[in-house]
Amino acid sequence: MERTVLETQQVAKIYRSNEILVRAVDDVSIQVKAGEFIALVGPSGSGKTTMLAMLASLLVPTEGSVLIDGEPLGDMSDRQRTKFRREKIGFTFQSNNLISYLTSIENVELMLRLNGKRVRKRRGRAKEILVRLGLDAQLNQLPSQLSAGQQQRVAIARSLIHNPSVVLADEPTANLDTARAHQVVQNFSDLIHEERHAGIMVTHDLRMCKYVDRVIQMVDGKISHVIKSEEEIRILSESSEFDILEMGGASMPKKDVFR
Repeated sequence: MERTVLETQQVAKIYRSNEILVRAVDDVSIQVKAGEFIALVGPSGSGKTTMLAMLASLLVPTEGSVLIDGEPLGDMSDRQRTKFRREKIGFTFQSNNLISYLTSIENVELMLRLNGKRVRKRRGRAKEILVRLGLDAQLNQLPSQLSAGQQQRVAIARSLIHNPSVVLADEPTANLDTARAHQVVQNFSDLIHEERHAGIMVTHDLRMCKYVDRVIQMVDGKISHVIKSEEEIRILSESSEFDILEMGGASMPKKDVFR
């Protein structure tokens, strides 16, 4: 049985707005195992982005705990969290944030450089992962010389270069056409499964759910549905709708709430 890499225990994030307490995330508990890829979906304001920020240790929960490799992030100092995040967590964002004057391979090896790895080791690892993502001809090209899909694959390589325990992606296909979106998420999924990372992707595009192992829907800061079966995930990804579809006694979304 695979070990649990990422765990939240009754996590909540509460904000005060005009003397009113707003629970952006409310009592969320999840577990993600090594080699498991999860999609976190929901309408705008559902709490999924706030949840991702807490998983990334960019926000501290108001209540509850986030644990990575059994270590509670809330018990760490700011300096300890920064070091832990740099070593244990990989990120991919809507905007790929590539450095314009660095080549693909230089952008990817930057994380290892920050972590003090030797030139030969980081260059070899960067080349290996870029080649696996089909970018062997683009190793020495600048971001301006790459297509949008190629840029996002470089960003994925950068998020995985330091072999993090947890990999987080926030709308990684937001700026891509359909064909490139499928290619990027499939590449991402393959590497998460092969290298045994715990992966979570926030997405509004339900078609991308075909590449994940589990779909978690959030509404009003709470988990409203968890979809696990391959058949239900396939139907969801093909319909791109999110209402209630009865399958074997289990309900799953069917009406699109993301437009």
